[in-house]
Amino acid sequence: MKRRNFLKSTAAAAMAASAQLVRAATPPNVILIYADDLGYGDLSSYGSRIRTPNLDSLASQGVLFRQFYSASPVCSPSRASLLTGRYGVRTGVHTVLMPTDPAGLADTEVTIAQMLKRAGYRTMCVGKWHLGRPDKFLPTARGFDEYYGIPYSNDMQPSVLLHGTQVIESPVDLATLTQRYTNEAVDFIRRSRNGPFFLYIPHTFPHIPLKASSQFVGRSGMGLYGDVVQELDWSVGEVMTALADMGLEQNTLVLFSSDNGPWFQGSPGRLRGRKGDTFEGGMREPFIVRYPNLFSPSNGVRRPVRRVVDTMATTMDLLPTIASLTGAPLPSAPLDGVDISSLFTGAAESVERPPFLYFSGWELQCARIGSWKLHMARYNVPAYTPEPKVGLYNLKLVNPELYNIDTDPEEAQDVASQNPGIVEMIRNRVMQMLPTLPTEVQTAWRDTQSRKVYPNESGAWPVPILP
Repeated sequence: MKRRNFLKSTAAAAMAASAQLVRAATPPNVILIYADDLGYGDLSSYGSRIRTPNLDSLASQGVLFRQFYSASPVCSPSRASLLTGRYGVRTGVHTVLMPTDPAGLADTEVTIAQMLKRAGYRTMCVGKWHLGRPDKFLPTARGFDEYYGIPYSNDMQPSVLLHGTQVIESPVDLATLTQRYTNEAVDFIRRSRNGPFFLYIPHTFPHIPLKASSQFVGRSGMGLYGDVVQELDWSVGEVMTALADMGLEQNTLVLFSSDNGPWFQGSPGRLRGRKGDTFEGGMREPFIVRYPNLFSPSNGVRRPVRRVVDTMATTMDLLPTIASLTGAPLPSAPLDGVDISSLFTGAAESVERPPFLYFSGWELQCARIGSWKLHMARYNVPAYTPEPKVGLYNLKLVNPELYNIDTDPEEAQDVASQNPGIVEMIRNRVMQMLPTLPTEVQTAWRDTQSRKVYPNESGAWPVPILP
């Protein structure tokens, strides 16, 4: 055997053995931290001028993903997908839930918490839930032993803070909320140090209205938004300190991301679009992973390892990945996410996955395969309106738009006309997947693909299609 091939095979065998050792050892604790409306460009490790040293430290000792996606550009569906590994349209949560809505995450869905409970994990959710307000949809009914937080967005009424299912404060003092979330999270870590445990921290901020504690107001020098982001970074630091104090940081998998792109403030980086858009800026998010034991070589020496991953991954991948790393049994329902633990270690540079679909409500707007992203439908509001009564336009693209996301992350250069074969290939793959999606998605697809609503030859907008 040639020396180069021998070294490759030896390295692959060692990596496989290391992975087996990780799974055979004590199951890791899992902490999943999820910001609300944080932009791709809002952390200093992603190019922001807002200083986020604790998250930077997390990235320097672990893995930073550059092409990581939420499964929705808005709150509730993104959270449903995160916790179930399935598109929100499959889970009963296709759009933002309101406080008075009787619906929530379908009880047929299995969350990460329920999956880990079956494997003997203690579980807690601290923060924003937003997957249904009735008690039967709250975290304590979905696999979490404990819950402390606001059940929906902080701009919704009534403003309530729950402990379990009981209201303990109304209206909520938002200025102290991040600190209180952090205290609850640290307390749970200390109480659960004999583990294993799963701690889900879906922060309320930087969703508006923005609030920061007195210790952080004015601290960033970049306005209240910067102050709020820095307080979130402080919270991450407190969690990591608690792990170190308890001797748990080596065997704890820590994951950090956000639910969708920035709303009125915040930065999507170089990306086009914001919250609510299926452009990159609405759905591409920071994603940082730290799990020292995963990188331990066979001689037992543990060392920090930094990796930067440019391969696409999604929040739906977290459930199967956590199952792989903990040994927890997967849910029986088909998953849309895939195991990306090999991307954490570098054992693989890419993973096989079905096309990634971009939904806005029931509407399937885009699909991505490899580096290619095809826009097929889009709701939009034109920059000007011909009549005062104009509402939301349903703009059918005159032609599909195709972007190479690897070379054009800004989605600035439509190359569909130069690549008709790729356009057809992606459309065909989407058509193959349609029968597996809810009937509402299929109806919306037929609707958007048949209408022709766009500027006429004179450039004037027609009367819009209204609900």
